[in-house]
Formats: sequence, structure tokens, C-alpha cells
Amino acid sequence: MESTQAYRRPGGIVATLALAGTVAAVMQTLVTPLIAELPRLLGTTPSNAAWVVTVTLLVAAVCVPVSGRLGDLVGKRRMLLVCSVPLVLGSVVCALSSSVLPMIVGRGLQGMGMGMVPLGIALLRDVVPARRLPGAIALVSASMGIGGAIGLPIAAGVAQYADWRALFWGSAVLALVIGVLIHVMVPDVPAGAKGQRFDLAGAVGLAIGLVSLLLAASKGADWGWGSGVTLGLFALAVVALAVWGWWELRTRDPLIDLRTTARPRVLLTNASSVLVGVGMYAYMLIAPQILQFPEATGYGLGQSMLAAGLYLAPGGLMMMLISPLGGKLIGSRGPKFALVSGALVICAGYGLAQALMGSTWGLMVVGIVISSGVALAYGAMPALIMSVVPLSETAAANGFNALMRSLGTTVGAALVGVVLAQMTISVGGRTLASEAGFRVGLLIGCVVALLSALVALAIPGMRAAGEGAEDETALEEAAGVRA
Repeated sequence: MESTQAYRRPGGIVATLALAGTVAAVMQTLVTPLIAELPRLLGTTPSNAAWVVTVTLLVAAVCVPVSGRLGDLVGKRRMLLVCSVPLVLGSVVCALSSSVLPMIVGRGLQGMGMGMVPLGIALLRDVVPARRLPGAIALVSASMGIGGAIGLPIAAGVAQYADWRALFWGSAVLALVIGVLIHVMVPDVPAGAKGQRFDLAGAVGLAIGLVSLLLAASKGADWGWGSGVTLGLFALAVVALAVWGWWELRTRDPLIDLRTTARPRVLLTNASSVLVGVGMYAYMLIAPQILQFPEATGYGLGQSMLAAGLYLAPGGLMMMLISPLGGKLIGSRGPKFALVSGALVICAGYGLAQALMGSTWGLMVVGIVISSGVALAYGAMPALIMSVVPLSETAAANGFNALMRSLGTTVGAALVGVVLAQMTISVGGRTLASEAGFRVGLLIGCVVALLSALVALAIPGMRAAGEGAEDETALEEAAGVRA
């Protein structure tokens, strides 16, 4: 009876899953205000302190697709509860840390919980009526961006006016609350792939390939792009991912069904997701620097970390407002139209940035426009994926799509980082990225967003792809007809 009642009133489920995604995103931006102070706080070098950020990315990249597959095998609600545990434990470990090693361990634990968003999106397919599914998907999918945007000013305020450990104690409480809400509000839906085996060899192979690739991309600028370590990691990534792909095509129950991901509708959606990730991160990397650079540069706006975060926060709030509208757009015009529209809006935002980057309010407007486009695009991606994949692969497919977005942000950070490192000026004995470097970085975001729109235009319609009947059946099952 309790489960049936939850199915009939999905609003609480959607709100819980959206809040879970927001909290997971807050965990990622939590240490951003502390990056400059971490060497002093933890008694270590800047290069060692950088691992506090890098380790979360690496662990999340490995755990998101794994937790997605486990959600299909043992149940999505169960895996959501499992993901909340390392978020709590990681936050407590970080709060108690006084050196860099336990802080890295705690941040790694937090990365293990990042599978909440794709798991939550996949669960929506099981419990939300078809007429409300696009809006629900759009809101939960956008929660990562919402949490990242509103988490930064909150974290900056706490770091500036209170003990830094309060950030992690607060995140521990939030994660605990999320775990309780999931236990109370989210129904236990039968696992779609129950009885199949977990592909341990595939998980290990994917982990080796992803860690090598992301480590080389994120640390290549520090180690040198031509160094033996960087090139060796890239080579290992190529070999490991090639062997992993060979294994996935031959094992009976793969971690990720590459035949499904090779369908044009899924393949092109994931390709567009990578490009959207690249385009989105260009602004996230550039805007805070312009806001905080000294006015003596001639283009810096001289704002504090807290003020910069507050100027960026409206973008996150706009994502929250746009998500329901994006859901209606998906329902009326289809997810492909929403994805193309979102990418074009991101492109337009970067175009505005060339003219408005000289003022705080101008950058805020640019952030609102870009965030609106991201909300439309992020809401459309899972809808496109779930219109093709079978119910037994929903969580795994969404986890893989989330991985593609994360890969895009990593590539975007590396690409823009190289540009900013090469185009510099010297001010007061400090070497800073130049105005020309920022403009080139913004131009890259514009071009990549346009490429994402072109890729999305090539996504075949359901009838053209011969998938209409399967999609209709999937949506009926998602609406809870079986229940």
C-alpha cells in the first residue's frame, strides 16, 4: 500500500531525487573557496593539495557507471541509499582532517556518491507517469548544475565568516538528511536486470582506462603535455579502453552494452553531451577569474570570492526555473528539439560574453543565458537516452551519459587551461591570464556549443531510427502501467 501511494503521488519522489542531485553537486564545489588556503590548512604543498579536487573527479568517473549498473541489478533505491553512505562518511572524514592524506580519502569517499543523479533519473522512468516524465527528468538532470551554482556562494560565505570545517559538517548533515528522505519517500522498484551477473572485469578495465585518461587530462598542464608520465597515461588509457571495449562486446552481461550505446540516437546524444560539457565548463572556469582578478589588469573586476559566487548564483537559480519549462518543451516538441535549442542558447551566451565581460552585471547576465541553455540540454539528454534503451539498462545508460558529461568538463578544463596558461600578462609580479586569453577561451565555448547543436541535429527521430514501438512501450512501462 505504501509503495502504491508513492507511485500515485510522485511529486515527493521527484523533489527528493532533485534535492539528492543538488546535494551531490554541492559536494563537488565545496572545496572551491578553500583551494588557495588548502596548503596552509593541511600543511602541504600546492601540488599535493590539488589532489583534494582531482581525487573526487577520478573516483566519481569510475563509480558513476558502476553504481548505475548495480542499480539495474539490485535496485535503484538500494543503490541510492548506498551512495548516501560515502557522502556522509567522506564529509565527516574531511571535517576531522588536519593533514592532506585523510582529506584526500574523504574527498574520494564523496566522489563515490556522485552516482545519485543518473540513478535518480533512471528511477523516474519507473515511478513517474509519462505525462510528467519530461519535466521530472529535466529537473533532476539539471540539479547537478543547480547545486554547483548555488553551492559556490554558500561555501564561500561559510569559508569566509566561519571555520572551514563547518562546510564539511554541514555537508554530512545534508547527506544524512538525503539518505533519510530516500528511505522514506522513494519506493522500492523491482530491479530491471535482476538475475544478471555484475561484470567485474569490465568495471576494472573501465576504471583503469578512465583514471588514466582523466588523470592525464587534468594534470597534464602541471606535469607537461609532452612529459613521459602524461604520454604514458594517455597510451595506457587507449590500450585499456580498447581492451575493455573488446571484452564488453563478448561478455554475456556487460557493464555497459556497447551495442545499445552504438545506436545512432544514443551515440549522437552522448557525443553532444561531451561537447555541452566542454562548452559549459569554459564559462565556469573563466567567469570567476575575471570577477576576482585585480582591477589593475584593466579587465579584472576586483571582487571577493563571496561576491563572485553571488554574481554566479543567479545562473543556478535560472536553471531551477528553466527546468520545468524545458520539460514542457520536451513534451511538446521532443527532446531533440530541446537539446538543439539548449546548445544554441549556450552559444548565444558566449557570444554575449564577448561584449559584456567588462562588468559584473554583464557576466551575471551571460551566466543566466548559458545556464538556461545548460538546463534545456541537460534535461533533454536523459530523455533521448531512455527513449531507446531497455528498462534493464536504464541506470547504466544514464550513468554512462553522466560520465560523458563529466568527460566533457574535464576536457574543457584542460583545453581552456592550456589557452589561459599560454596567453598571460605580468601584474605586480604575478603572472595572470590575459584578456585575450579569456576572449579566446570564451570563443572556444561558443564554437563547441555550436558543434554540439550540429551533432544534436543529426540525431535521428524515433520513427527514422525504427525505434518508435520500443519507445512507446518503454514510456508506458515508465508511467507505472505495470504497477
